[in-house]
Amino acid sequence: MTSTQGNLKRTEPVTASVVETVRVAVEVALPTLAGGVIKRRPTAMAVAEKLRFDRPAVKLLARLRDRHDGRPLRLRVPGRPVELALAAEDVGTLLAGAPTPFSPSTVEKRAALGHFQPHGVLISDAGDRRPRRRFTEAVLEPGRPLHELAAPFARAIADEAAVVLSEATHDGELSWDAFNVAWWRLVRRVVLGDQARDDDTVTDQLARLRLDANWAYVHPRRKQLRARFHERVTAHLGRAEPGSLAAVIAELGADGKVSPADQVAHWLFAFDAAGMVTFRTLALLATHPAALDRVRADLDGVDLAEPNQLSYLRACVLDTIRLWPTTPMVLRETTEKTSWGPAGTTVLVFTPFFHRDARLPYADRFEPDIWLDGRADANPALVPFSAGPAVCPGRDLVQFCASTMLANLLRGHGFEQASGPVLSPDRPLPATLDNFHLRLKLLPD
Repeated sequence: MTSTQGNLKRTEPVTASVVETVRVAVEVALPTLAGGVIKRRPTAMAVAEKLRFDRPAVKLLARLRDRHDGRPLRLRVPGRPVELALAAEDVGTLLAGAPTPFSPSTVEKRAALGHFQPHGVLISDAGDRRPRRRFTEAVLEPGRPLHELAAPFARAIADEAAVVLSEATHDGELSWDAFNVAWWRLVRRVVLGDQARDDDTVTDQLARLRLDANWAYVHPRRKQLRARFHERVTAHLGRAEPGSLAAVIAELGADGKVSPADQVAHWLFAFDAAGMVTFRTLALLATHPAALDRVRADLDGVDLAEPNQLSYLRACVLDTIRLWPTTPMVLRETTEKTSWGPAGTTVLVFTPFFHRDARLPYADRFEPDIWLDGRADANPALVPFSAGPAVCPGRDLVQFCASTMLANLLRGHGFEQASGPVLSPDRPLPATLDNFHLRLKLLPD
């Protein structure tokens, strides 16, 4: 048998048994949905951490992969073809094949994201996707470690980090709630401008719409609320404040087909996950002395009032996303007949399985160096920001904001974990980490 024939055979789907389908539904899909796909639910996350939901899900998929030789698994879902990817190579092929034949705009995403960004690039058809993606990349500048506005962004981050440290000094600890308030102030400044810093209403409106979006097509759409949110975002964009993404949008110009407000809605949505990652990374560095020492060595002599690439801190952020993916289920929908099935086939990629694969020597430990020495690049299934043509266009900006915030918090200050599961370099890290109830004690200088 030739190599090509072998690959073809391996990628031919195998049909799951009824028991296998039920187990995937109960142990993988339901816990993921319960946690909140579009807006995380704090109570569900606390339960998931306590019951360690992700661990059995990862083990189940490992058994299915071994049982079926890594071939895609066709689940017995009534009324529609659904496939489950079980091989890292297939993940790479799927993500490289966007937007055709593997479109990121799936039935589920359109139903969910349509609650607050019906014209967002991620759920656009091929014709609308092109100008919207081009616009998004022009504003966010993917592939550029330091955005053209990195200098004003760095100053805004330093401002908000100082507030965080002041409040933590007063309280003696840093909670998620306190950090999250500061993170949203920063996000509004970066995206909409300084005058939006204290506009909690705009992000509260988005949060309400995102909670509805967790229910996708089951929940009726709040058209009036979305209209008020859209108007508020548009008003902020209309000021085009210098030093914000709003100013870049104004400079570029955009027609109605692009729908800038809907693209901004998605950026705000994505920045929420970035805040979770930043706080979790802070917890990891507080509990991993060797990594923290390296961070501090890299920060020695660095002027944080100016933008810096901070490569090792960025690697820390990436590995935190690997350990606890903020997008646990990546979906693709075929636009034509493929080896996966007919057009309209939904393909599922459960990222915690590939990121915590027991075959990886670093599966359950904090290993930022894999993002610096080529090991991560060699694995097509390590996708903290997805991959391929539909890769997250804000990945570099997010890494800049997260790493710069961490640098400001860690310079001259120490933290100690005060709650949550044990995070230690001497034992496997938990498969689930609930950031909502995580607290860090601020240590004296």
